Amino acid sequence: MQYKYTVLTNTTIGAFMSQLDGNIVLIALPTITRSLNASAFEALWVLMGYILMTAVLLLAFGRLADMYGKVRLYNLGFAVFTIGSGLCSLSIVFFRLVQGVGAALIWANNAAILTDAFPPNERGRAIGVNLVAGISGSVIGLILGGILTVALGWQSIFWINLPIGAFATFWAYKKLRELGTVRHERIDLPGNILFAGGLTSFLVGLTLGALSGYTLVDVAMMGAGLLMIGGFAYAELHSRTPLMDLTLFKIRAFTAGILSNFLASIARSGVSLVLTIFFQGALLYDAFRAGVALIPFAVAFVSLGPLSGYLSDKYGPRGFTTAGLSISTVGLVGLSFIPANVSYSVLAFYMVLVGAGGGMFVAPNMSSIMSSAPVTRRGVASGMSATLVTTGALLSLSISFAVLATSIPLNVLQSVFAGIPLPSGAPSVDLFIGPMHAIFQIMAVMSLIAIVPSALRGQQVGVVKQKLEVREQVA
Repeated sequence: MQYKYTVLTNTTIGAFMSQLDGNIVLIALPTITRSLNASAFEALWVLMGYILMTAVLLLAFGRLADMYGKVRLYNLGFAVFTIGSGLCSLSIVFFRLVQGVGAALIWANNAAILTDAFPPNERGRAIGVNLVAGISGSVIGLILGGILTVALGWQSIFWINLPIGAFATFWAYKKLRELGTVRHERIDLPGNILFAGGLTSFLVGLTLGALSGYTLVDVAMMGAGLLMIGGFAYAELHSRTPLMDLTLFKIRAFTAGILSNFLASIARSGVSLVLTIFFQGALLYDAFRAGVALIPFAVAFVSLGPLSGYLSDKYGPRGFTTAGLSISTVGLVGLSFIPANVSYSVLAFYMVLVGAGGGMFVAPNMSSIMSSAPVTRRGVASGMSATLVTTGALLSLSISFAVLATSIPLNVLQSVFAGIPLPSGAPSVDLFIGPMHAIFQIMAVMSLIAIVPSALRGQQVGVVKQKLEVREQVA
């Protein structure tokens, strides 16, 4: 087997595992909430803690990858993720954080390793296959999560990663090798602290305050978070070895790809959570039936990913990314106007539009980002891209929760998150449909705005990347 296909196969397993795990937990969330007598806030942070840990570490791991080798950190990530998965059934909150560390190590290096291994005219297709396998994992996760949760209990959803992860960790250690050069630089400790602290403080204040009205403490946490993020931006401009390499933003294709990716993540990431709560909380489906109901969204994503990646290698990414975002926007607008008694066929149609548009967008956009970065900065470029995607996902989940918590009485919200009938006996769907409309309207606006940088990315990477590469070689 050619080395590039070994890389594709192994990184595809990593993408598959992480997406499988994400949707298995999502579909089991109401069951976990009931079993642990958790609050709606605690249930949300079972999801968000994992994503937050991933987000705050991605940039640091991207920098470490450029310093000490992408493959070395990627292999470590596989091992940490697998161990964390096995232990989540013992303590879900703590070991979800451990999983997040492993996921950050994997995602900070996944696209960079692929980009190093494949020539430019094959990268879109390779990244498309990788992403599609990941979304395939999310499809299987919806079904498998429902089956395992109903049959064996929620703890069993974490066991599925053990055999796959053990095999892939060993295989990566034996077969993958470094192709790019490495640079030994200092770690940007102030940047790490400011970014992690700022993002955490803002998100905790946003979600906690939504439950019972925003108090001075909640507002202060959000304000402190924003100040720390502002301090992070200042620190990066004045650091010799910044955590976020702002010189990459001089490359038009990189900036456009990163910005549209961030906005698209805000528009897309809350969809599965809202629909899961709708099916299990409002319509009172069990985990298996809810998983089946969500399949059109994921399957549509899978179907368009490899095709758009392959075609973008030939015709450039701009048309596919812009068209994908436009299709997703139409689907989100449709979801924002569905009636309480909507038929499943209508709901599935809009889910297909959102999923197909996302599949058309992601692979060409990621290929454009990675191809635009200089070789010696692909680790940090991959980390920057993944950081903004996960930050967008966190904002999407937080905004969705804030809208629900400020629109629905607390006791009703708790019942909806736990997937149980309301104490009053009133139909949950009537109380849920209004906030759901508001959430999808916000997401539609984000998707619409994302079209602008996508359309302005240009077809060529340009000379800025070449100048940066020459500067790196001279240094």
